[in-house]
Amino acid sequence: MSRPTTTAAQRTAAIGRHLMSTSASSSTSHKDAPDEAPVLFESNGAVRTYVLNRPKKLNALNEPMLNLLRPQIEEWSQGKLAKVIVGRGIGRAFCAGGDVESVVRYASSPETRPKAIDFFHREFEMDYILAAVPKPYVCVMDGITMGGGVGLAVNAQFRIATEKTVFAMPETKIGYSPDVGASYFLSRVDGEIGTYLGLTGATITGRAVFEHGFATHFVESRRIPALLEHLAALENPTYQRINELIEEARSEREPDEPSTAIIGAKREALDSAFSHNTVEKIVATLTEIATSHKDEEVRQWAQNTLEELDKRSPTSLKVALAAIRRGKQMNLLDALQMEMNIATAFCNGVTPDFKTGVFAVLVDKIKDRPNWSPSRLEDVEDSEILQTFFSEYTPEKGTAPKLTPPPYLTNANKLIDPMQYALPTEAEIRSMVDGSHKASGATEITLDELLAKFDSLRKGKSGVREKILEVVQRKCAFEDDRHMDKQWLKWKH
Repeated sequence: MSRPTTTAAQRTAAIGRHLMSTSASSSTSHKDAPDEAPVLFESNGAVRTYVLNRPKKLNALNEPMLNLLRPQIEEWSQGKLAKVIVGRGIGRAFCAGGDVESVVRYASSPETRPKAIDFFHREFEMDYILAAVPKPYVCVMDGITMGGGVGLAVNAQFRIATEKTVFAMPETKIGYSPDVGASYFLSRVDGEIGTYLGLTGATITGRAVFEHGFATHFVESRRIPALLEHLAALENPTYQRINELIEEARSEREPDEPSTAIIGAKREALDSAFSHNTVEKIVATLTEIATSHKDEEVRQWAQNTLEELDKRSPTSLKVALAAIRRGKQMNLLDALQMEMNIATAFCNGVTPDFKTGVFAVLVDKIKDRPNWSPSRLEDVEDSEILQTFFSEYTPEKGTAPKLTPPPYLTNANKLIDPMQYALPTEAEIRSMVDGSHKASGATEITLDELLAKFDSLRKGKSGVREKILEVVQRKCAFEDDRHMDKQWLKWKH
């Protein structure tokens, strides 16, 4: 994008700091050229929209953007005129991540290190505020949504994926660890999909983002403008009405449209490999699958995954796995605080890998494996990881900042379930099969009855039938009842 005028001194200083955004921080520039602000704000009926506006930087989140976002989101959250909050981005990204290059440069010097830590502090508080906002929040992930962008989006009650969505948590590629609440949301999606994505940094795209629960709806990109207009026209934008409106704009799967690659035997192999609590055991299981699995496609997937893991920072892999396992037992605020502690450790240089990775991948753009230290998994002690990243830096010890949400967001345990409007989870499907679901009404169920139950519960939601059939194929057996001429579903343990 073109930029507002700055003085030569300002330009020189900005280049010297290697910041990803310069003129965006000037309040005078915002007044002179409002279209060039890094975040734009729109009002349409009862809808208030923030628009990330750094398209040339793929809307990467930086300090000026946080400066603008938080006060406006808080004003909308507490005001009476705003009934719905919408987030979207300009260009081919919603938000490609955070400004980690600037963070690493700040962290490299003791004098500027507090600025690096403060960036994460304010980013994580912003993520929590959006997750806990006391009114409907709709996030449109129409394009690249990675890292810090995922943090802004993934706990919204309504998350819209399109065919342009590219979703990833790629932090282990740069010697860091998935943050912005990743330990919370990656640990709660089906099976070990979240562990796989968190460790490998792999991307999923389009409809797969919806099918794996990271989005609640799938809508074609071309339909988004009309959908947002219809949203603004709602007289009473309740959660249920918003859900119905987005569902009306849904895009059904085309007959020739490829499904997500992580299904069937490959998904079974993934869940098996990434279920372990040490990276060494994950690697060992993948190695066994790569050499002995009967399915050639699964063997190749395992080999490719091993090669990807080998490129990642061994320290980052161990930190990421430990955080995801711990995050499953935490609420979102506690998970974000844990990640704040971890980020503080990284900024304090407890490992050189963060700086090494950022410069190798983002600055020098090398294609080879960065020079990680230690370079091998076996040289990274699990006990040292737990001490350094999970114990040494905490608010209680005065070594890490405490996340403090605004007082109007009082109960961290009463957030709206981000899966409420998504496809049914594997756990929910299982509870219906084994009779523990509150709506099951029986201890035995046929496939047709299972499909009918969820069609009713989800009010005909697109994608429910496909999700259930895929889960049943992997996780259920059929038991003949000749007396009643039925086939009961039985969950395989």
